[in-house]
Amino acid sequence: MQEEFELTYLVKKLPDNFSTQTKSKEILDIYLPSTSEHATLRIRKLGDRYEITKKEPVSGTDSSHQNENTIPLTKEEFEELSTLQGKRVRKIRYYYEEGETSFEIDVFQDNLIGLVLVDVEFHSNEEKAVFVPPEWFGADVTQEKFVAGGVLCGKTYEDIQNHLDKFQYNSLIVSE
Repeated sequence: MQEEFELTYLVKKLPDNFSTQTKSKEILDIYLPSTSEHATLRIRKLGDRYEITKKEPVSGTDSSHQNENTIPLTKEEFEELSTLQGKRVRKIRYYYEEGETSFEIDVFQDNLIGLVLVDVEFHSNEEKAVFVPPEWFGADVTQEKFVAGGVLCGKTYEDIQNHLDKFQYNSLIVSE
């Protein structure tokens, strides 16, 4: 089990020196069970890597501090599990660095085109507490349920539009 300290933000605009040539991987997440409003079990294809993960808050509903249990899968195991009825979401994850900080910029695809989130991971709650977001960040949505992977999967941009409007989020189209 791994402890995760993470903040999630809407992206207001891409950083000035961002390029779609930045190192990236396509991610396919399938959340199980498909009947759950907020599934916490997912199988993932991350480039040519496959895994199954269960992710839950360490205490209460604090989404910035979670326990994550991940088991690597073979391609064959993933392919068989992916035949299960599950809610899916696909995104391109860009690995972007600015100064000493690494960011994961998720550009959603298919029915969620226009949604761009950025995750910042930390080594501790203390490190997370002193983080100052750069100007290209939009609202902190770490504690907002509507952006959790297990809730977001299977949705369309229109399904979450009213939530995004509360944060004055403007659809951000990233073309390659």
